[in-house]
Amino acid sequence: MKVFANSDIGKARDLNEDFYYISDGQNYLKLYILADGMGGYNGGEIASKLATLSVKGYIESNFDKIEHTKEAIIELIKNAIEYANMVVYEKAKENEELSNMGTTIEVLVIYNNKLFIGHIGDSRIYRIRKNIIRKLTEDHSYVQELVNDGTITKEEAKNHPKKNMLMKALGCTPYVEPDLTIKGFLKDDIVIICSDGLTNMLSEEEIYNIVLQNRDNTGNILINRANELGGYDNITVIVVYND
Repeated sequence: MKVFANSDIGKARDLNEDFYYISDGQNYLKLYILADGMGGYNGGEIASKLATLSVKGYIESNFDKIEHTKEAIIELIKNAIEYANMVVYEKAKENEELSNMGTTIEVLVIYNNKLFIGHIGDSRIYRIRKNIIRKLTEDHSYVQELVNDGTITKEEAKNHPKKNMLMKALGCTPYVEPDLTIKGFLKDDIVIICSDGLTNMLSEEEIYNIVLQNRDNTGNILINRANELGGYDNITVIVVYND
């Protein structure tokens, strides 16, 4: 398995409020986390880091204590995200300047040829298989709700003035329910985890083409391309090749 990960502040922001973690590959637990923070002062930066490290600590502390069934692993991810939500929410209550902070979260455990996914917000996870790119998460955004309702089209959503308005985020409420998904991960599959700093700049087709054509420097090329197109937000990319 080959992994690339990097994060860039972009061209317009003063702070990088994205945070990510990838396991070092030295053990059998393949864990990948990405968070895109939000909030005044430096709340977004604090929320994304705190959420990522809380999820990481919870999963790494408990993975060997559970049966490694599909049901137990996905439940572990759910519990880890709920724990991280509590940590971020309580931290925000301690300091008035952090009162509105929150974050998206993408949690991916790869185990036994399966992708175990926990998701909140509008960061995304894609899988490329046999020349098809497929989004495995659904944005928790106002615009996505409009698309689902048939009020606007996917094309109209791309330039909607409220496309960054989240309907669900980690740390903003005492309890949050993540989306949980289990998918296959076959040989030659590719997984992309990214913040909206990438997907607001690049189409799925462009992401697909770059990932397939630039296996040795995938993430940097994706980030550079997003910056070339404006780099209006922080850009974080994790790419996992199942070679």
